[in-house]
Amino acid sequence: MRNELPSLSARTLARRLARREVSAEEVMRAHLDRIRALNPELNAIVTLLPEPDLLAAARAKDDSLRRGDVSGPLHGLPVAHKDLHLTRGIRTTFGSPIFADFVPREEALIVARIRRAGAIAIGKTNTPEFGAGSQTFNPVFGATRNPWDPTRTCGGSSGGAAVALATGMVPLAEGSDYGGSLRNPASFCGVVGLRPSPGRVPDWPDEAPWFPVPVSGPMARSAADAALLLGAIAGPDARAPLSLPDPGAAFHEPLDRDFHGTRVAWSAGFAGLPFDRRVVRAVAPARAALESIGCEVADEDPDMAGATGVFDRLRAWYFDLCYGPLLERHRARMKETVIWNIERGQALTASDLAGATRRWTALLARATAFMARFEFFVLPTVQAPPFDLGQEYLEAIEGVRMRTYTEWMGSCALVSLLGLPAASVPVGMTDDGLPVGLQVVGRARADFAVLQLAHALEAALPPPSRLPFPIPPGPAGQSAPLGSASSQERAVRRGTQREEVPR
Repeated sequence: MRNELPSLSARTLARRLARREVSAEEVMRAHLDRIRALNPELNAIVTLLPEPDLLAAARAKDDSLRRGDVSGPLHGLPVAHKDLHLTRGIRTTFGSPIFADFVPREEALIVARIRRAGAIAIGKTNTPEFGAGSQTFNPVFGATRNPWDPTRTCGGSSGGAAVALATGMVPLAEGSDYGGSLRNPASFCGVVGLRPSPGRVPDWPDEAPWFPVPVSGPMARSAADAALLLGAIAGPDARAPLSLPDPGAAFHEPLDRDFHGTRVAWSAGFAGLPFDRRVVRAVAPARAALESIGCEVADEDPDMAGATGVFDRLRAWYFDLCYGPLLERHRARMKETVIWNIERGQALTASDLAGATRRWTALLARATAFMARFEFFVLPTVQAPPFDLGQEYLEAIEGVRMRTYTEWMGSCALVSLLGLPAASVPVGMTDDGLPVGLQVVGRARADFAVLQLAHALEAALPPPSRLPFPIPPGPAGQSAPLGSASSQERAVRRGTQREEVPR
């Protein structure tokens, strides 16, 4: 039974734990077995807490449950945190050699909320340096491999989280999303990634608390599991001025819904971007699936004129805000694309930002008018399937050259500007067996409705014919050692902070 536990949904595990049908220690041992078997090859979890500490934490959850003390909806579930989120007492590197041994004294709000909901933090998932780019590699830990084909990228920047989920190393994970960092790896790895509405999951600490483009959110293997995690991390916080007032418990309601008569825009030419023909073929069955559940589907695209320029300028400004001070002292230890993005921000003028803000305002007005006519619009999450692991970013799609290292992510990045909730849900496979997601975009603050449509699509479309990277045969505990020696030795260091925390 132990080997089967990582294949269960997070909701099923939580229910079985609450009923004491399985112990938190059994659940923890099963997931550590899975990490032991798969992580050395895939490199999804880059900082893993010592096994004795994790088993002791699981036994403490069992003891509290026997006393009738359930800490929350995630009681006893093992969860990994993205290596961009501060974890008190656990190394947090941001994928940068500048912070390779950094152990924060403070904790990100999303981490604190997951802990208070009863989950057990097992460690950190890999991310590109400072989350820059949708290819998960960095000089501290190396690259994370796609579980469907380890020669390909898993996407990013929440790539380690997506791989850990897809392979059952954890039942739930969290991530962050600026230009697609929850949605892109979800598509590449065949899981669900939800970019919530700005303020749905407040961020703290935050260098730009009034800026709505960067958000944090849940990743899971199903829409229902994503809703479970969202319920634990959503809700207002007085320190976050954009935070929404709705309590997280609202997301624990059933996702079933009648979609008959619901108007959906099928966005086949979103923003004039090029889409790889393999992606277009893979998502095509989703249109019939939408119609089969009663949706009225029309071919129509929102007017995204000027959106690329707005995204480029705002991203450059944000990179200078967050990482400009580091560049002054650590240029030699920073990735070329990060340096480029910071310097683009430093070169911006007040007129540049004013013009971008005017175009952004007009874009938002057009999007609001569009969404008054359609409850959802849907489009491929990604513009191309997972590419070679050794390639930092795509330079062309269908013969169209990309101007920057982020332009190939436009199908997600430009949606980020609209302030709308969006989820990637797996809907198809390429001919060579790589997953492709459909991006479901909902009306302002309608996160629950987005999860409902994602849930309905999961039921309407057949699941993949195989699981990614199955566990090698053999008894549990007889495979490779749990983590490399260096990662075990450096998993937790309690020392002094060497740099200020990049927000």
